[in-house]
Amino acid sequence: MDLSEYARKLGLSDPKQVVRKAAELRRVSDLQFDSSSAGIGEICKSIICLEIAANMMQVLFDRQAAIRLSGMSDKAYIRSFNVMQNGIGIKNKLDIRELAIQFGCVRLIPLVQKGLSLYRERFIASLPPSRRASADFSRPVFTATGFYLCAKKHKLKVDKNKLIELSGTSEDEFSSVSTSMKDLCHDVFGVSKEKKDPKSVKVNRDLLDALPEKRQAEDGGYSSDEGEDLSAYKKRKCEEKRKYEEWKSTVVESNKQSKDKVTVKKTKQARLNFLKRDPGTEVGGV
Repeated sequence: MDLSEYARKLGLSDPKQVVRKAAELRRVSDLQFDSSSAGIGEICKSIICLEIAANMMQVLFDRQAAIRLSGMSDKAYIRSFNVMQNGIGIKNKLDIRELAIQFGCVRLIPLVQKGLSLYRERFIASLPPSRRASADFSRPVFTATGFYLCAKKHKLKVDKNKLIELSGTSEDEFSSVSTSMKDLCHDVFGVSKEKKDPKSVKVNRDLLDALPEKRQAEDGGYSSDEGEDLSAYKKRKCEEKRKYEEWKSTVVESNKQSKDKVTVKKTKQARLNFLKRDPGTEVGGV
């Protein structure tokens, strides 16, 4: 099946121009990119070239239909798309204004721009000097993630899956960039009250209980400069120690009394009395 047939099945609005561009990309990929080593079949390769061509020419492209036509899963197709796009040197561009208009969040434009600029500054500052020059923030995943986090912070609904599709990235990479942005720029991208994991809270509580002298007043404990005032924790520990000592002394005393009551019976040796016989009493023989 050739590119024209795939374009017809995908319902492209301007198939001739897209097919011509996809054919050019296909030739470039054959020369510069070894698709077989990346696990990309010929059918998937043709469909990905059509999608890249459609994006470059700003023609609507139904990715879900393309995934069904390729016979691959969502994750496998996205991974193949990203690998092949990078392999032939095509960079997808994502504009903040276009995203804001598409999702109806125009007021987020300056906030996203400010947040991304701040993230770049802090991220580069955290790198060693030798790696700062090679830092690349031109990939659309940064724009899409920053836009999503700003919308979430201001309680605006946007389709996360749609953003992942537009940026041409995977869900794992999107989540990784999201975590990095929230860590470095929590004041811009983070949510003020995020629910903590109960397991991590329990672990922190166990650590605080193990080192009571480090506990703070707001944690229900005490600080080291409280003087003679004992905390509930310290009182409980003292009480447990006192009860243990009482129990220990009781056991020791009980063992001592048991030893005193046990008497060792001495066996008396039987005395044998061998009386000397009188010679006159002996019975003589006839």
